[in-house]
Amino acid sequence: MANVAVAKFETYDGKDFVLPQIFKDRVTTINNNNIVYNKFSAIIETSGSGTLNIYLPNQWFYIASYFTEFYNELSKYKKYALMVVDRERLKNLNGNTLSSSEEDTLKALDIDEKSKSYLQKFMTDYSWWGGAKTIDRGDFYVSPILSHARLVNASQSFVADLCAFLSDKDDLVKAIIAGEATEDYSIQTSSNTISRQVIYYGAPGTGKSHKIKEILAGQNIQKENIFRTTFHPDSDYSTFVGAYKPTRGKKPLYGLNGGITVRMKEGDRMLEEETITYNFIPQAFLNAYIRSYQTTDNVYLIIEEINRGNCAQIFGDLFQLLDRDEEGKSEYTIKADTDLKAYLEETLGTDNEGIKDGEICLPSNLYIYATMNTSDQSLFPIDSAFKRRWDWEYEPIKYKNTKWEIDIQDKRYSWVSFQKIVNDKIFDATHSEDKMLGDFFVNPGNQIISEKMLVNKILFYLWNDVCKDGESDIFKVNDSEDISFSQLYGEDGSRKLIDMMAYLKVAPFVADAGTGLEDSIIDDNEILDQSIKDWYKDIWDDVIDNIRNKVPGTLPSSAPRQNYQLSVGITGISAIAKISKQKNNCFIGYYIEKQQSSTLYPKLLAVKDLLEDRLGKLEWQYNEGHYGVAKISKSFSDLSDSEERDKLIEMISETLPEFYNAIIPLIEKLR
Repeated sequence: MANVAVAKFETYDGKDFVLPQIFKDRVTTINNNNIVYNKFSAIIETSGSGTLNIYLPNQWFYIASYFTEFYNELSKYKKYALMVVDRERLKNLNGNTLSSSEEDTLKALDIDEKSKSYLQKFMTDYSWWGGAKTIDRGDFYVSPILSHARLVNASQSFVADLCAFLSDKDDLVKAIIAGEATEDYSIQTSSNTISRQVIYYGAPGTGKSHKIKEILAGQNIQKENIFRTTFHPDSDYSTFVGAYKPTRGKKPLYGLNGGITVRMKEGDRMLEEETITYNFIPQAFLNAYIRSYQTTDNVYLIIEEINRGNCAQIFGDLFQLLDRDEEGKSEYTIKADTDLKAYLEETLGTDNEGIKDGEICLPSNLYIYATMNTSDQSLFPIDSAFKRRWDWEYEPIKYKNTKWEIDIQDKRYSWVSFQKIVNDKIFDATHSEDKMLGDFFVNPGNQIISEKMLVNKILFYLWNDVCKDGESDIFKVNDSEDISFSQLYGEDGSRKLIDMMAYLKVAPFVADAGTGLEDSIIDDNEILDQSIKDWYKDIWDDVIDNIRNKVPGTLPSSAPRQNYQLSVGITGISAIAKISKQKNNCFIGYYIEKQQSSTLYPKLLAVKDLLEDRLGKLEWQYNEGHYGVAKISKSFSDLSDSEERDKLIEMISETLPEFYNAIIPLIEKLR
């Protein structure tokens, strides 16, 4: 059913997208929630007690527009399904068959025979249409839409809701698809495309501050042109702009000597006395403002955690300056108060444009970038008028730290696997990604998350901010036994953690094993010109994608070590796949390098029967002090042939994980 939608969607390259004006004019609410449009994103303000926001990039509207027909078709199938069976029966039909009476009802429907066949498939085989939730549910359409659009359920389920919203608005769907796509969202050279006020938002630890740091580094911005501040609940206008404050100083000490006032001294040293005076002390905004009028270079004011402070209180009348004209200057100026005017005239000069006629105006070279954790949006809600004056850029969770591991009593787990599993559970419980774990929620310097860091930072956060009201099922050691946070301490704490990881099905950590195979068993004299290297790269890219799709979050954790081989390390043993295009062959197996071959190969040989029961007959090779190998080999007629190449990729994708998984239960014996 989704083939047409998918085929159309394949033409979309993922670039930023500007919604057509007709859409913005027509759609001011979605499901009774107000919507605020920015250039490349939108904010949906949910109704109810306390405003909460949904931040979404414009791409989501674009993606949804391609799948509205698919949504309508799914809805039609559900309508006809309920003509055949009742809602309760429909809930339990997946994997079962229709009764004879139900088949009779199906046959009586006024639709063609092919449609009847499809309808029966729809009710009894969810894999046919990508279903996950039962058809009786109101949100049954979410999983198939996200699956066919290749989106992550935990972060982008609102796309499916947009499909439902757009399902009866064909003219708006066409307007979106025919609308205005942009080439890039990076800083452009022409002044009217520059984003001078941007808020980078996302879940905690997604790298928002790092993104700004990369932007500044990429433009080689000098330190003297960067000003930083962090908002918090006690922030106000005086801490952002400036105010008179008491300052300590010294002045000469005078006294009377024979009725005459004289400068006091002790020996040759002149004496001074402490004083308190009041001076105007500029803060981050004013320092950045002054600097921008002192240089032609770009100046950046960085505001961290912008929504942790009361923006209306902090910005005050500066809010008016945030409207910029086509040149990038403030469209409307404001009058500086007496103190601010006096300080600016003293610092810049009375004729400077920065305080001309006693008015303040943001220059075109002053940029204001801010970060915002969506998990903190309830602290000080930002009103629509303020939001409208910023461009918004979403920082998604990328699951990029595949080399990070969690270490619990020498048991090593994949951080990315833990992160994905926990985030899915958070989303299932909260229907929001606000509290999910970003890639840099923690930042271990050595890429190893210790047991202490796991408990005191990550699990402490989950217990107090996510699971405090009994939401999600993260803190469990089996289906029937919950654990409390306090149970993770003490003598039995580590055991509870390990049981918790087992319940969550967190994948073991897989590391790169080190150097490559010895020349004595490679015997590979292939000349690797660029075309051959590209051929190997394409092979490994396809293999890695296949493995990750079949067993998410496990292996491999890094790129191939050489053009012709891919390996994953296991306690001194590599599970390895090695290809020779020249010889049209491949072997997959275990390899022990020379440093450990004399001790580990005999242990590997000792579990030969267990391995061969699971993997089939293996070829065993041992060269004392050099290597040990247990492998299977496969020859191909011509790996340049596309069909033979596909067979090779499928073989490695299935067999390499089998070798890896077969050795895991035997690690203790091998040690």
